[in-house]
Amino acid sequence: MSRKSDRDDLDTETTFANMNVEGFRWYDPSRKNGKREKRKVDRKEYRQMVRGAFAAILPFFLIFLASVGVVGLLMYLWLS
Repeated sequence: MSRKSDRDDLDTETTFANMNVEGFRWYDPSRKNGKREKRKVDRKEYRQMVRGAFAAILPFFLIFLASVGVVGLLMYLWLS
């Protein structure tokens, strides 16, 4: 049986204070007061992102439709 490492539960995303302090090696002057520069996405990139999201969801949707069809067919055969 393997033991779970403490590093698996380590949360590295949650911040309680602004650690962007001048003098630290990770200091980024463009990140003042926690505001990041937002990247503009043009229409072509947006459509590609939406198409990718649909392509990721499509297999789950098809499996759901197939399972509903199988259950419906079984109910029809059983109840007729």
